[in-house]
Amino acid sequence: MISNKFGETAKAIFIMKDILDFLADLGKNNNREWFERNRDRYEETRSKFLAFTELLNNEIKSFDPEVPMLAPKDCMFRIFRDVRFSNDKRPYKTNYGSFISRGGRKSGYAGYYLHLQPGSSFLGGGVFMPPSANLKAIRQEIFLDPEGFLSIKENPEFQKHLPDEYDARLKTAPRDFPKDWEYIHLLRNKSYAYGRNLTAEEILSPLFMENVLETFKVLSTMNQYLNQAIDDRLKS
Repeated sequence: MISNKFGETAKAIFIMKDILDFLADLGKNNNREWFERNRDRYEETRSKFLAFTELLNNEIKSFDPEVPMLAPKDCMFRIFRDVRFSNDKRPYKTNYGSFISRGGRKSGYAGYYLHLQPGSSFLGGGVFMPPSANLKAIRQEIFLDPEGFLSIKENPEFQKHLPDEYDARLKTAPRDFPKDWEYIHLLRNKSYAYGRNLTAEEILSPLFMENVLETFKVLSTMNQYLNQAIDDRLKS
């Protein structure tokens, strides 16, 4: 387990290495027989990731007070894949991911996401494919105050820490908004999610947690904007 003292970052290096090693091995042996033989490794690395999630949660609420302390298991995504309607029958995901948000992982509110996967790790957050009512609320807020939204999104610190944007968009203007509006491209988003990729070197650095939290702190302004939009529009 990680110490609850945020300063003890050296232990995090070993935790992250164990997690990446397990996930890399799982990627090469994605079958139930191998998984059962290595279930102890899974349980150990899952526990370590849950502990790391708890530490992140504790630090996040210091700069985003709307985020409560959540049960880590309610933030972490399951490793078991739903293969019922998929041609890909591999039974397990090859990543660990946690989403920390007010209301929990399934609340529809903006939050903070960490994704560990050998060769494909990243961190970020915002809202990813939110419920239609939440998405419309965000679009309405941006329509009324595009400058407020852009002042956050185009801020140099935001662009430095969160250069990547989830880019699934509608082909035309969403319903109830004028097609010829100057900023209509801002409303075509299906998600308002931002992030950046992580290298193995970053993940295994003794400063990893500090760097993650630095990015999350920059993200908090956007999350608070998105969540306020959801609250205001849904209450009106």
